Amino acid sequence: PPVVAAAWSLPAAAFLAALLLVLRAPAWPCDGRGVVSGLFHQLIRYGKTRLPGSSLNCLVPKSWFTHFYVVSVVWNGSLLYWLFRAEFLGESLPSWIQDVHHALGRDSQSEDMGKYSEYFSALLVLLLLWLHSCRRLAECLWTSVFSSGFIHIVQYCYGLGFYIAVGSTVLCQVPTNVRNGKELSVQIRWYHIVGITMYIWASLHQHRCLVILAKLRKNKSGQVVKLGYDVPFGDWFESVSCPHYFAELLIYVSMAITLGFQNVTWWCVVMCVLFNQALAAVLSHEFYQKNFRSYPKHRKAFIPHV
Repeated sequence: PPVVAAAWSLPAAAFLAALLLVLRAPAWPCDGRGVVSGLFHQLIRYGKTRLPGSSLNCLVPKSWFTHFYVVSVVWNGSLLYWLFRAEFLGESLPSWIQDVHHALGRDSQSEDMGKYSEYFSALLVLLLLWLHSCRRLAECLWTSVFSSGFIHIVQYCYGLGFYIAVGSTVLCQVPTNVRNGKELSVQIRWYHIVGITMYIWASLHQHRCLVILAKLRKNKSGQVVKLGYDVPFGDWFESVSCPHYFAELLIYVSMAITLGFQNVTWWCVVMCVLFNQALAAVLSHEFYQKNFRSYPKHRKAFIPHV
């Protein structure tokens, strides 16, 4: 629905504006001095990129990232369950979901959807999103070693809201009366195969990169020996400073492909992820360059060779 696409365009535009300011827009303070500049940098920086001396007010531990994936696993898992039963068992979606669909004007578009493959595409994307959240939750609990850094409460609330909104966005692509209660057949299209293949490829690389980061804080026996930072090497780290952010972008692009390329609303989600991850990557790249004199000069911040 247009209103959902417009809603995703707002944070995408905000992240783009912040990215341009960080890239040294003319006349903008880059050191966090001043009330406006200080607030700006508090809202966009976290963990290792947080400016020294910035206030500890309204901050929560960086390890609370784990909460994002707990919420996502529960929320998007529930949406997946309801959509699966609606599509394949002929049951109706919960009444509150139907009310939301009606408010967005989605009911009137049910006849335009037509092909069963579009319903199946939405189900696949919701499944991929849920699996992504399950993997990231498992990595937060058993792979990653969080520093003692902080994130701003606004960033924390945004993260929680993001995973609730992104699953709801997928569900909004499906009309309330899913084929009027008739069971749907599975119709696999070529773009489903391409999208899922890309999803698996990007997910594997993201996991490898997170393992590399975790090993920097562990000894050979796997025990955590430090919480500081070091220069990572291996896998996509040879090309960019933040390959796990780049992989995150590719994962959401793979979902856009799975939806059949033409879903404008989801491409707005992709733009939001792009600018958000690019902003975090640029700040991390800047941190590495400032704190490690021998940092590889050929590495880019976010996208290889860009």
